[in-house]
Amino acid sequence: MANVEPEEQDEKPLDPVMERVRRKMVRLQIVSAGIMFISLMAVLAAVVYKVSGTSAAKAPAANTAFAVPSDQPLTTAARLPAGFEVEQASTSGAQITLLGRIGSVRKIIIYDLTVGRVVADVTLTNQ
Repeated sequence: MANVEPEEQDEKPLDPVMERVRRKMVRLQIVSAGIMFISLMAVLAAVVYKVSGTSAAKAPAANTAFAVPSDQPLTTAARLPAGFEVEQASTSGAQITLLGRIGSVRKIIIYDLTVGRVVADVTLTNQ
């Protein structure tokens, strides 16, 4: 015949010392879960704040930095080094990037319209 296990009997109550330890462990588990939940919510709140704050903060800064007069075009003169031949030009916001050369030396010059002067003069070399 097959071994038949007797039905599970009701668990005997723990002695008082073990019952106190069990209660402390359950309490510790609940406190730890609460702290972990609060920490997770704080991290998520910080991520949402950073994501929503950076896009809103950057958009107005670009509009207020440079404004073209509405009644007439902006007129300015860029003082480039003598003999500078422009090969390529591009714009980014209020800056004009000029790629060119003086003789055989290649240069990048960045002119900023907001301050009205050259803000960078980079010489390109091969090494």
